[in-house]
Amino acid sequence: MKQVMEIPITKIKVGEHEQRIDEVDTDLDGLASSIGRIGLVYPIVVRAEGDGFLLVEGHRRLAACKRLGLQKIRCLEIDTGKEDEAEIAFAGNFFRKDLSPVELACAIKDSLNKKTMTVIELAAGFHRSEHWVNSIAAIADWPVDVQKAIHAKAISVSAASNLACVTEPEYRGFLLRNAVEQGATARTTAAWLQAFRSMQPPEEAIQAEPVKGGQASIPAVPQAPCFCCSQQFPVNEMSHVPTCGACIKIIRQVSFSGGG
Repeated sequence: MKQVMEIPITKIKVGEHEQRIDEVDTDLDGLASSIGRIGLVYPIVVRAEGDGFLLVEGHRRLAACKRLGLQKIRCLEIDTGKEDEAEIAFAGNFFRKDLSPVELACAIKDSLNKKTMTVIELAAGFHRSEHWVNSIAAIADWPVDVQKAIHAKAISVSAASNLACVTEPEYRGFLLRNAVEQGATARTTAAWLQAFRSMQPPEEAIQAEPVKGGQASIPAVPQAPCFCCSQQFPVNEMSHVPTCGACIKIIRQVSFSGGG
C-alpha cells in the first residue's frame, strides 16, 4: 500500500554515507532555494521502521528541506518487500542525471551497508563488474577534501585516487591544490604518491641509529614531476621554491612559448 503524508523530518533516518554527501554537495543550496520558492514537487519515499521511518529514495530533497529549516516533509510511504524497495532505491539513487561520482559512491556504499542490494545485484544493475562496484564504493571513504574536488569536477577520479592515499592532511592539501591548478593527470599524481611513500617520517629519522662502520648503502631517491616541464627528476636535484599557482602557470607559458 502507498500513501502520501506529512512526516516530521526528525523521524526520518538516513544512512551514514548519505549524510556524508551533504559535506561535498555544493549544489544543495540551489535545490533548497527552488524548494523554498515552489515547494517540494516530488515527495520522498520512506518506509516505516520501528517508531520512525527509513529513507528509501530522495536524500538530496530531504537534505535541502533540512537546510531550509522545515519541520515536516511530504513523503510517499511504501509497504513493500525488500526486492521492490531495492528497485525503487536503485532507480531513484543511481539514475539521476546530476549524480556525481561521490554521490554515486555514497549511494552504493549505503546500499551495501543496509544490505538492500548485494555487490552482485549492483553489478548486474549497472551492467558492470563486481570490481567496478567495489572500486566506486571505496570513494565514499576517501578524505573529504578529495571528495569535494571530485564533486566540483575540479579533478578526475583517477587522478584523485592517488591523492586519497596521501595520509598527511596538509601535504595532501598542497598536492591537491597543485593538481587542480595544473590539471594533473593520474600519471602525475601517481608520481607524487610514490614520492610521498618514499619519504622517511621526521620522527623516525631523528630516532634512527647512526650507520655503523663500513660503506653506507645509498638510499633510493624518489622522483617527482617538475611543475614547469612535467618531466621526472630525482627530488634531490630539484629546487623547492615556494611559488603560487598563478606564477607557475606564467612560468610554464613562457617556457613552452620560448619567451624571454
